[in-house]
Amino acid sequence: MLKIVVETENGERHVRVSAEELAGLVRRIGADGDRFLVVQRIPDLPGVFAQVWYRTGGDYTLEHRDGAADRHFQAKAERPGTVIAAITGWARQEAGWDGALAWSRLDMGPTQEMSPLDLDEDECEAWEERVRAVLVGGYASRAELAEFAEEYLVTGDRRPVSREQAQALADRLWRERVAEQAAWQGETDPERLTRAFTVLREAGVTARENFTCCRSCGQSEIGGEAESDARGFVYFHTQCTDSAAAGHGLTLLYGGFDGSSATTAAIGHEVVAALDAVGLHAEWDGDPGRAITVTPLDWRRRLVG
Repeated sequence: MLKIVVETENGERHVRVSAEELAGLVRRIGADGDRFLVVQRIPDLPGVFAQVWYRTGGDYTLEHRDGAADRHFQAKAERPGTVIAAITGWARQEAGWDGALAWSRLDMGPTQEMSPLDLDEDECEAWEERVRAVLVGGYASRAELAEFAEEYLVTGDRRPVSREQAQALADRLWRERVAEQAAWQGETDPERLTRAFTVLREAGVTARENFTCCRSCGQSEIGGEAESDARGFVYFHTQCTDSAAAGHGLTLLYGGFDGSSATTAAIGHEVVAALDAVGLHAEWDGDPGRAITVTPLDWRRRLVG
């Protein structure tokens, strides 16, 4: 599978497609409402993407940007095979992937200067720390992180951070995190957790990561997530994610959909067994009234957005 996300004009989003699937998407475009696709790498990097535009009967237009407006290039191609070879090479980051096409740099116009932040030192530090915490949690896309950065300090009529300022902070922190995770080796604890949740779902337990904002909302909404044959549930909410990202372990909430303590206890034992099977340690005394805590836990969740 290619480590990319492909978005098409008709609103489809394809994650980690094969080379054959990517080729199929390129060959498909051309009709009204389905004339272009945009490709981003995983993890997404600010200002790094490739895109293809095509109207049936014309030439293909292929573009790629390499981090900044003055690194935005365009080329034309007559045949889909040429485009497929180039964009697949780009996705794989192969040396010389762009050699078969005649590229020209596009003039994207002057870059506007961003106004300085209207924040005092303490407020700016607290703002950046909170945005970084959301980033380390690992569930926000780059766009969601920028939106959070823009809205975090809003009070009444005061909006001290512009969209451009928020995007600049989100992009800077995102790049730092991508550089950090490049050194991570092997399976991480959050990936082990996802594996355990997958096993639980296959066994009839509704399992959700980073589900709702708090326990109250989670308990009221988890029933709506249940598969038709689900016997019970396990989840953790965003406050649990924040705690795990801060190094305090992860709290898991669980229960049975029939409301009985016996079913809740049985689900608890299933959860602990699934965690143990993937190499994660759970602290739980078997009491259905107590949450399960996964600790110690090295929270290094790879960015996917």
